[in-house]
Amino acid sequence: MSFKYPVIDPIEMGKNIKKIREEKSISVADLQEILGFESPQAIYKWQWGQSLPTLDNLVVLAKVFECPIHDILVINEY
Repeated sequence: MSFKYPVIDPIEMGKNIKKIREEKSISVADLQEILGFESPQAIYKWQWGQSLPTLDNLVVLAKVFECPIHDILVINEY
């Protein structure tokens, strides 16, 4: 039996976060304030695919972007 494992693609998800953020006219500074971050570094790291948002932050992003979480995620199966 062959099972394909779902894996989040951080680079494509980062591109998705940036695309949706820009479509909604939300600046990085706006997200930083909403999320309560001291600096925008985490948001840039998400957009560059260097890290992923925590589940809590993903829920906030979906709320702010007014979209379901699966519209933000990019999942590949291997």
